[in-house]
Amino acid sequence: TRALYGLDDPATQTFGERCLLARRLVERGVRFVQVSHGYWDQHSDLRSEHAKLAHACDQPIAGLLADLKQRGLLDNTLVVWCTEFGRMPTFQKGAKGRDHNPSGFTCWLAGAGVKKGFSHGATDEFGYKAIENIVTVYDLHATILHLLGLDHERLTYYHNGLERRLTDVHGQVVKGILV
Repeated sequence: TRALYGLDDPATQTFGERCLLARRLVERGVRFVQVSHGYWDQHSDLRSEHAKLAHACDQPIAGLLADLKQRGLLDNTLVVWCTEFGRMPTFQKGAKGRDHNPSGFTCWLAGAGVKKGFSHGATDEFGYKAIENIVTVYDLHATILHLLGLDHERLTYYHNGLERRLTDVHGQVVKGILV
């Protein structure tokens, strides 16, 4: 288990511990677990910082997915790896980093009714803007809620005198990624 999560490597130990704790919580019936990792907002020194962050999380994430699958938990556990935006395909003026890019970025989902080894959508040739099978943040939220067994159109909350939805008045479940 230590090797699976990279606990014996100082570069992967901290995130590996978090992923192992997440598995233990899921095993004990905790319904929502959030695991955060690093500071990915690189406006400077992107290449070396992202390389370190990617190395630190690659093995622990693979370990978590393998462990959940081996224990029979992945079929009913949704794993989401996401951010609120991507990075521009070009460097920022005067820096070794990249600015925010909400128009084209990647996230992935595994388990709980999501197709395995499947890619949905594409950006333009520069990685700047989504151009194929575009998924908005509202669509992503609607899909995650669907996979959790919730209808995003019926799930509302009262705010400022109005019933509101988590997906506002937008969002469609992305059926193309579902099993």
